[in-house]
Amino acid sequence: METILNFLQQTGFYLFTTGDGLKQLAMILIAFGLMFLAIKKKFEPMLLLPIAFGMLLTNLPGAGMYHEILFAGGHIHWELFGGAAVTQELIDSLTASGVSEAVLASVTVGSPITIGLIDILYLGVKLGIYPCLIFMGVGAMTDFGPLIANPKSLLLGAAAQLGIFLTYFFATLTGFTPAEAASIGIIGGADGPTAIYVTTQLAPWLLGPIAVAAYSYMALVPVIQPPIMKLLTTRKERQIAMKELRPVSKLQKILFPIIVTAFVALLVPSAAPLIGCLMLGNLFKESGVVERLNKTAQNELMNIVTIFLGLSVGATATAATFLSWNTLKIIAMGVVAFGFGTAGGVLLAKLMNLFLPEGKKINPLIGSAGVSAVPMAARVSQSVGQKENPGNFLLMHAMGPNVAGVIGSAIAAGVLLALFG
Repeated sequence: METILNFLQQTGFYLFTTGDGLKQLAMILIAFGLMFLAIKKKFEPMLLLPIAFGMLLTNLPGAGMYHEILFAGGHIHWELFGGAAVTQELIDSLTASGVSEAVLASVTVGSPITIGLIDILYLGVKLGIYPCLIFMGVGAMTDFGPLIANPKSLLLGAAAQLGIFLTYFFATLTGFTPAEAASIGIIGGADGPTAIYVTTQLAPWLLGPIAVAAYSYMALVPVIQPPIMKLLTTRKERQIAMKELRPVSKLQKILFPIIVTAFVALLVPSAAPLIGCLMLGNLFKESGVVERLNKTAQNELMNIVTIFLGLSVGATATAATFLSWNTLKIIAMGVVAFGFGTAGGVLLAKLMNLFLPEGKKINPLIGSAGVSAVPMAARVSQSVGQKENPGNFLLMHAMGPNVAGVIGSAIAAGVLLALFG
């Protein structure tokens, strides 16, 4: 009977009745909800589904797949990976650095940690490997032709990063540290890998809620943007027709990623990993001489890394860190970030029109595509514009600020890392 009793006490069903069991159960229900949104509603399913499953795995009592203590305090404790026992000195150091009591209570002084599967996978997130490889795949799938044909759209992509910096200031006013506020602000770039990359460097303890907010709101771009776009523009402005873009030569497309990499890396060195991988993937595509590498970056590599990234990020959403007022504030400020990002691009387009002659004016709707949700934001610009003028085709014009937003969010990330990293 004693053996049977010991077995039953080690089951997850029993562990739900102890410690944070109820909170873990709540997190599992949240994970189910996110899976529903990914599968039924198709909200960014490529990443939201593995993120939700990672949340499920990490909150199953007794599974031991992810241990926050290994990455507590913003550092990788390599000695624990090597089998060393948890020491009192380590606990005291982490306590002094502000690590939560729930994380410290999950380990016993003098005992080694049995490394879990997601502990190993999460190293790719913590070391910044997965987001950069995702950027390589994004670059291999991106056509920068519309941006090269209309360089003014680069300004619209830059203006759409307004949401990042305004949200940073709002976050500092609500009690977040500058590093945490910067991580929350990057949600406004509408770029999941960039948000993950910045957060792992500046505030890894917020990675779960920030990733969920970033990918959830990216999926809601068609819902969030149109009301803001219509509020800030007149019907006449929304009906502005734009001329067809000029052709872009192959030489220009090849030189673009090389020049951008060199310029941005020299201007903001901390953005070099993201920009470098983005432009390397694009060079694979445009050079035309490495088709196998281009296909691998777009497909096999992108898919594998997406699985690892989603599972790892989801696993950071433990009951101890996710179920807090901070999570609710992050979700609320995510909407603010997206809203200001959309408004920034639209308002700059309206400002530019004051100085442009008739016939060369910009339809302000394409400014909203400056958030880097590619190509969804560009499609929203096309959809809203075509409702006002059925003969208006804004998609390719909107792709300019859209891909510029990818570059802009990476540069903004580099600036934040340089300031607070």
